[in-house]
Amino acid sequence: MTIPLPGLDRALAGVVRWIDKHLLVDTVRIVLPGAGEPVLNPATGELEHPADTVLYEGPGAVIRPTAQGDLVSIPDSQLPWTGNIRSRYRLLTPLDHPGFPKDAQATITAVHNPANADLLGRSWICSDATDAATVQAVRITGLDQNPGPTP
Repeated sequence: MTIPLPGLDRALAGVVRWIDKHLLVDTVRIVLPGAGEPVLNPATGELEHPADTVLYEGPGAVIRPTAQGDLVSIPDSQLPWTGNIRSRYRLLTPLDHPGFPKDAQATITAVHNPANADLLGRSWICSDATDAATVQAVRITGLDQNPGPTP
């Protein structure tokens, strides 16, 4: 039996507006890395990688993992490879954009608080496609932080 909930959509509209105004206050950029082999540029003699496709640039937030359940992948001696520790960050974006595919890259391009400037230049990979649900107030995409350069 299906029970229509038009009142729920109206109730969530206020929540969505609050989230958009008070939580999605930084600027995020999501790109799909260019596919294919690098091509030699005869003018410069350099290899050029295919251009990334920008999927979204606009308001958003990255939330760090806060619960034990957010840290997944326990090493298992039965697996043919060593398990990776996943840092299940969450990317929050407005509802009015389509979701992002697995392996898209996320970066923060502007922060609302100068104390968070160390987030600029950090990048994450979408560990799965954007979550889907019939009731939502914000889009949520699981992220894993890309490892930094090795010293």
